[in-house]
Formats: sequence, C-alpha cells, structure tokens
Amino acid sequence: MLNRLNIMRGLLVLIFSTLVSVTGFAQDIKRGITKVAGDVYRFQNNFHFSLVTVTDQGVVIVDPINAEAAGWLRDNLSSITDKPITHLIYSHSHGDHASGGKVYVDAGAKTIAQANAPEAIDGVAVDQRFEDEMKLEVGGKTFEMTWLGEGHGKDLIAVVVRPENVAFITDAASPKRLPFRDMPNSDIDGWINQVKKIETLDFEFFAPAHGSVGNKADATDARIYLEKLREQVLAGLKAGNSVDDLVSSITLAEYKDWQQYKGWRELNVRGMARFLTESGQAN
Repeated sequence: MLNRLNIMRGLLVLIFSTLVSVTGFAQDIKRGITKVAGDVYRFQNNFHFSLVTVTDQGVVIVDPINAEAAGWLRDNLSSITDKPITHLIYSHSHGDHASGGKVYVDAGAKTIAQANAPEAIDGVAVDQRFEDEMKLEVGGKTFEMTWLGEGHGKDLIAVVVRPENVAFITDAASPKRLPFRDMPNSDIDGWINQVKKIETLDFEFFAPAHGSVGNKADATDARIYLEKLREQVLAGLKAGNSVDDLVSSITLAEYKDWQQYKGWRELNVRGMARFLTESGQAN
C-alpha cells in the first residue's frame, strides 16, 4: 500500500512539473516593438519579426506571423500610434509568417500578395495581387514591393519603405545569420538568385524577418556564403566524398561568428548536398 502511495505521489509531482514547464514556456514568448528608422518599426514575436510602418493615413503591416502575435500587436499599437491598420502585405505565404491575417482584416486592413500566392492565405482572401513590382502610397509613405522569383518559395517578395529606405526581407537572407537548418523544400539555385535580386534594390537598412537589423552589404555577404557552401559541397560530392565526410571537412570557419553557426552549419551542408544530388548536379 505504501509503495502504491509513493508511486501516486511521484506521478502527481511529474504531472505538476510538466504543467509548470508548459505554462512557463507559454509565458516566455518574447514580444515587443522597436524602431528601425523614422516611422518604421519591427514587431518581434520570439524568433519572427514583422514590419510596422506608421503613416499619416494609418498603419501598414508586413506579415501577421500568427493569430496570437497579430492580436498582441493590434492591442499594443497604441504604444506608437493611434492610427488604424489600413494594409496587410504578405511577404510570402509560408505559414510561420503568413498565419493570422484575419486579425488585421477584421480591423479593416486590405491585403496584398504576389500573384503566385494561393487564393486564400490561412483563410484570408487576397484583395490585390501583383506580378513583378508594385508601389503602394499611403499617408506620405511609399512601399515598393518586388517579387524575388522562385527559390525559397514561389511568391516571396521584398518590401522597401520610403523615405526611410528600410527593406523588409523574409527568409532569403538575414544579416550575419546562416540560412534556416537544411533549407527544406527550396530550389537553392533559385534562392541564390533571389538574394541577387535583393542586391539590385536601393535601400539602406536591412530589416529581416529573422535576426538583427543590418545594411545592404549584409545581403551580399549572405549570397557569398550560399555560393561558397554550394561550391565546396559540389566539389566534395564530385570527388566521391560522403555527406558525413563533407560535414566534417566543410567548416566554413570564417562564418563562425554568425548567428546559428553552431546549430545549423552541419544542416546547411546536408541540405546543400541533398539539393545538388536531387537536382542531378552532383553526378
């Protein structure tokens, strides 16, 4: 009997500890609004950012992230403005950036996305689409939207806000930060071309959807990293090396101070090897 009681107590402690852990995790979501330049801000939701621009007419937001994040931003916009939300621009339709748009639509926002985006993004119909380029003028601000081509997704765009000259760029590049894990479901050659397209744009501040704010030169550095990774992995595969061998030999040590180097270098090598093999370039 005593043994059973001890087991029950142990189970109760375990359940309580798990609940505390889960609750603590939920409370640890990092959110905040910080200025980039002028009337342009970034909203942080843990490791994701959206762009928030205050105009004389209203607020233009790029990416809702998810419903909880969008609700928090809607409820806390009063910390920077009393203007209404007028527009929601989708950088692309991937769920970790594009969910929860209904929160802003219900607040009165019109939606804009690239032509390749689905008819509805997380249940939200797109009000306006464009092919290659589009300019939106709202309350003294100009939003220059440019399709980056296919690579990381098929509907990825960059948004440059003027007169602040802030570029909001999602997933294709981040200042001094390795690409995400093994770069899943991507045409990496197309991805490199997307970064080249970013380099043709005129901007000063590089505000990414992941990582720290930088400048235009950081886009070039991100492209060079991808090209070096591609070159070294392709050479190793053609020489008959295994992927495990490449993981050991391709250290890209000059990037050891970049964000996510320790966690994602190996995954980057594996992802590049997979892409080059599956696309038939390693034969």
